[in-house]
Amino acid sequence: MAGVSLKCGDCGALLKSVEEAQEHAELTSHSNFSESTEPVLNLLCTACSKPCRSKTESDLHTKRTGHTEFVDKTSEAAKPISLEVPKVSATPEDAATATTNQDEEMVVPEVDKKILEELESMGFSTTQATRALHYSGNAGLEAAVTWIVEHENDPDIDQMPLIPANTKVEAPKPSLTPEELRAKQQELRERARKKKEEEEKRTEREREKERIRIGKELLEAKRIEEENERKRILALRKAEKEEERRAREKIKQKLEEDKAERRRRLGLPPEEPSVAKPAPVVEEKKSFLPIRPATKAEQMRECLRSLKQNHKEDDARVKRAFQTLLTYVGNVARNPDEEKFRKIRLTNQSFQERVGALKGGIKFLEICGFEKIDGGEFLFLPRNKVEMAVLNSAGSELDSAIKNPFFGVL
Repeated sequence: MAGVSLKCGDCGALLKSVEEAQEHAELTSHSNFSESTEPVLNLLCTACSKPCRSKTESDLHTKRTGHTEFVDKTSEAAKPISLEVPKVSATPEDAATATTNQDEEMVVPEVDKKILEELESMGFSTTQATRALHYSGNAGLEAAVTWIVEHENDPDIDQMPLIPANTKVEAPKPSLTPEELRAKQQELRERARKKKEEEEKRTEREREKERIRIGKELLEAKRIEEENERKRILALRKAEKEEERRAREKIKQKLEEDKAERRRRLGLPPEEPSVAKPAPVVEEKKSFLPIRPATKAEQMRECLRSLKQNHKEDDARVKRAFQTLLTYVGNVARNPDEEKFRKIRLTNQSFQERVGALKGGIKFLEICGFEKIDGGEFLFLPRNKVEMAVLNSAGSELDSAIKNPFFGVL
């Protein structure tokens, strides 16, 4: 089956075309793309006709607008994808040149020699200067320089222009004096520099806005996904409880039938309903689900999240504390037999500044297995209590807290 989309190997996003893949690569720096037979989802809102390309996007649209009805148009919109890079359209000058009669003699247009020399003295090539003077109508030095600045990225900027031999060329305008030329050169350079700086600032602002928008959408998508997962788990537990209840009722009914059958075989009268024994209280206790104790990894994550929340006004200090804790845990994991890495003096000034003075720092080490000894002067991790799985979990949680810019925000 032919590919109908491009799939990003870094984040799993599906893209409709090569252009979308290029834009995605510029925004995310991802470069691993492959052809996929999975079509890009196309959910069309029946209320406002907005297309949504994923379930998460449709959930976001529903949250913002309240629209809940969507029509799946994926199969209609899917088509084989073209892997050819779109060609750059030809410039008007090239189009005009292509339409001219090829049998007609073509010559280099005549331009103002003095302005041509002035442009060459400014660093422009003869071809660029001739092209600029011709296409600016020999309007002067400023017009020629402006044309070069606007067309410096044209693919044919270094090609000599050609015109039919019988084409009439307007008489060139008088050139500037040396003083006027220097002033005009300085003015044009300054104008081109300011224009380029403004364009770079505008582009950077747009990219930053796009990064912020993508970050917010990723956070919202993650929240919606977690909420849907919680609802699924609750529904599953409810279904399991209902199934258990029906199974108990069925067993109870079967026991009552067996009991009645035995009384009938023994010739005893049926048992009066009023004599039936009340249901034991134990059954009510069984209806409650057991509470799963938090794992050490969850305790560590909550401890780090609490540490960041308690000191959110000093982000640099919190990050330094995370890095210090990662150093302690890493030293023990790499050298479990070295006692110096398993023993920390609590009164050490450096330790206090980096970890001890922050609420939650010492608690994290205690979760990792460290214990206070000598009247609380030292934190010590006995060799027989070193658990590599716990230390690896601690390292993973600290690494996530350091690298994830949104850790502890939600």
